[in-house]
Amino acid sequence: MDDSAAAQHPGHPDYPQHWEADILLRDGGTARIRPITPADAGRLVEFYEQVSDQSKYFRFFAPYPKLSEKDVRRFTHHDFVNRVALAVVVRDRFIATVRYDRIDAEGRPSDTGTDAEVAFLVQDAHQGRGVASALLEHIAAVAQERGIRRFQAEVLPENRKMVKVFTDAGYTQHRSFADGVVHLEFDLEQTDRSLAVMRAREHRAEARSVQRLLTPRSVAVIGVSRNPQTVGRALLRDLLGSFDAEFGSRRGDGEALRPVYAVNRKAPAGTELDGVPVYRSILDVPGPVDLAVIAVPESAVPAAVAECGAHGVQGLVVVTAGYAETGPEGRDRQRALVRQARAAGMRVVGPNAFGLINTDPEQPLNASLAPHLPRRGGFGIFCQSGAIGVALLEAAHRRGLGVSSFASVGNRSDVSGNDFLQYWAEDDATEVVLLYLESFGNPRKFTRIARRLAAAKPVVVVKGARHTGSLPPGHAVPATATGLRDATVDALFEQAGVTRVETITELYDTGEVLVQQPLPPGDRVAVVGNSDSLGLLTYDACLSAGLRPRTPVDLTTGATGENFRIALDVALSDPAVDAVIAVAIPPIGTSAHAFMGGRLAGPEDPEMGSDDPEIATALLEAGERARELGKPLVLAHLALTDLPLRLRPRGIPAFAAPERAVRALAHAVHYAQWRRRTAEAEETARVPELDRIDEPGARVLVDAALSTRAAIAARTQPGGARITLPDAEARALLAHYGIDVSPTLPAPDEETAVRAASALGYPVALKATAPHLRHRPDLGSVRLDLTGEPGLRRAHRELDALLGGAAQAELVVQRLAPRGVDTVIGATVDPAVGAILSFGLAGAPAELLGDVAHRLVPATDQDVAGLIREVRAAPLLFGWRGAEAVDTGALEELLLRVSRLVDDLPEVASVDLEPVVVAPHGLAILGARVRIAPLPVRSDLGPRAMSSL
Repeated sequence: MDDSAAAQHPGHPDYPQHWEADILLRDGGTARIRPITPADAGRLVEFYEQVSDQSKYFRFFAPYPKLSEKDVRRFTHHDFVNRVALAVVVRDRFIATVRYDRIDAEGRPSDTGTDAEVAFLVQDAHQGRGVASALLEHIAAVAQERGIRRFQAEVLPENRKMVKVFTDAGYTQHRSFADGVVHLEFDLEQTDRSLAVMRAREHRAEARSVQRLLTPRSVAVIGVSRNPQTVGRALLRDLLGSFDAEFGSRRGDGEALRPVYAVNRKAPAGTELDGVPVYRSILDVPGPVDLAVIAVPESAVPAAVAECGAHGVQGLVVVTAGYAETGPEGRDRQRALVRQARAAGMRVVGPNAFGLINTDPEQPLNASLAPHLPRRGGFGIFCQSGAIGVALLEAAHRRGLGVSSFASVGNRSDVSGNDFLQYWAEDDATEVVLLYLESFGNPRKFTRIARRLAAAKPVVVVKGARHTGSLPPGHAVPATATGLRDATVDALFEQAGVTRVETITELYDTGEVLVQQPLPPGDRVAVVGNSDSLGLLTYDACLSAGLRPRTPVDLTTGATGENFRIALDVALSDPAVDAVIAVAIPPIGTSAHAFMGGRLAGPEDPEMGSDDPEIATALLEAGERARELGKPLVLAHLALTDLPLRLRPRGIPAFAAPERAVRALAHAVHYAQWRRRTAEAEETARVPELDRIDEPGARVLVDAALSTRAAIAARTQPGGARITLPDAEARALLAHYGIDVSPTLPAPDEETAVRAASALGYPVALKATAPHLRHRPDLGSVRLDLTGEPGLRRAHRELDALLGGAAQAELVVQRLAPRGVDTVIGATVDPAVGAILSFGLAGAPAELLGDVAHRLVPATDQDVAGLIREVRAAPLLFGWRGAEAVDTGALEELLLRVSRLVDDLPEVASVDLEPVVVAPHGLAILGARVRIAPLPVRSDLGPRAMSSL
């Protein structure tokens, strides 16, 4: 074999392994894209034989019944630079190919041109599955990597499908017609439209793949045993228990809905378990199988998966454990499992999964270890932990809440929360999404998908490992996502409109309000009830939650149902009220004796079990009125059991503590406000045009800094290649974006300090800039308001003695800034999420109390306006206690400039401006630090590909 042919084999160092990718097709099936090599000659011939004569004609513009040996060699031997071909492979067979050949300006083969001719061929049986559009994305990315900037294609006019592939892709293109052929030229640079097209296709494919998993036409359980205590047998019982069946589910007219099969390799012929025939292999099953639930020992899983692939199974739920959660060897087995399944066109839930549930009465499915199918309802639930999955289902059952679909995916090796978010966006039965997350596989993608979903449906999340940041065993996440700071996660959720809660109880409390009540139009709350004390507790809780409660209306403990009805109607009808919390306690006085059965309650009576039916009726009538007015109504009660049972089935949430009711309502208020802001921002928010922006000049400076010897050496150091720019270069870079840092001059001795002050002009400040003293005025490292030479000299001598020498302290002189509020502005690139803009007040608020707000970049004018108002110390900017308000307009402009800089220049890893003194008129930046790094890889902008972790 010659060297060029050897280089085309996957094991060769020059083989472009990174071009290989698993993809999801329009119908939810999977396939693999990879380069074509000489070893594929047989596959290519077999593929071509399955293509219709018409498709061959469209490809070659003439009858072309078979490939010659010369053709086969030409189409399988490539240099991976000027000639590249990719194939889409399913079950080790080609279903489509694409090829480009580099050409010069005259259309001749070239080694240096920036154009290439491209041509596709898709088997007829696979046309319409989105194969060609996926191939176009990948071949375009390959071509760009090899320096090609434009594709050319010639297509027959009657080949409408191929013309549509090119025209729908969203690239900037030019189209002409001559000699009976459509000539297309299109630039390969991503456009907003091409990115939108790609993401829309991704959305449809991922939603469809989950739909196929939840609505299989037939199901097989592999690993069913005679022992009723085994996992496989439990799965079979649970599956059958989700519908009335002896051999599959049935409609009311008796027509079979979904066949169910059991598989056990050692089962004797004719065996039945729970009324279901048992086969020794899924290959023996007489009909098609869409979903297989695998519960065999880990060592037997590969053989089971292989048989599933051969039988045409579409999806797997792998309950078997023993994979990535056990260590590196288990992770390797998990990766092999996913590769094996995807190569056969199957998606994987798990391994180590609890399972899937669909409560659709037309297509019920309980492919899980849950013994009962939940009641039908509006919650879509996703979690990564089986134990949490059990808790979530039990909590829903206890509260009488319904579920649309449920997934507990274990190690999340393939199917993830992002896939389910895509599905729930299209599922009319899902009204609220509840998530328990322990890790993120793709935070950028989660943010994008969740934001689109939250614009229509609430998304409520409990995020585990909030403080430890630990990654649960078995979770497949990229290295960049393992160390996500919790503040980053909060910023991600806030910008995406995701409601974050602390506990499972709060998850359901919030979900119950969101699914049963209208979104509150504002934050003004009326509190009405029969207990002054409980009303005051509710009032205080509202204030703590950032709501605006009115003075509670106390109906006294003797209030009747009619009293409640009138008071609630008044509160709901008040245009100054956006939501109502009813509070209720048991009756007190002589009625309490009867209420408690004529005796004092003891340990055996933790709650009182009766209530006034008239009060329940009044609350139910108020609930109807509240829905008509579009205002939420919730109940906070103490020691009542019957009243909540009367209200919950009719859609009025009832909570056994005022704090729970208020927290849930506050989350609903916050979410509704986000919805309104987002809708408004789509119409009005903008990234303003700024003057004094010199992106080309800034890029030259960054490129020069990254090419220095020190920068190249830093790339080999632990922690990556972030390089801190010298102060002069940092100031120069910032100046290219209109960010002016107050100049400083070194003051290693008194005479130099005096000359520096004369050059800058009095009054001045003298401060230490050594790393261990920077921003530490508490150590006495700064002297302010130096109005003349005597004071400057005295200050210099003091700091020289205090800090161990002027040289060691790196003393500098700086023009004194106008008095104002000291703030800190930062922008940091998180590899998993992207650039994050931060703002806080300098000193204790930010450093000690963590009072810092964040936004994802690029930030709009509305983003930065909200950013400076979000910190708890924000009143200091707006004239607190009679002080003069500072120039927040100048502050917002500075934040926009920093956002623009890190968005334009992804090599800028971080920018820190501290302190930024904001005065009543203007501001002064007294310190700046900039760090740069080589351009990071943006996987979210590349062609669609499934995770390969």
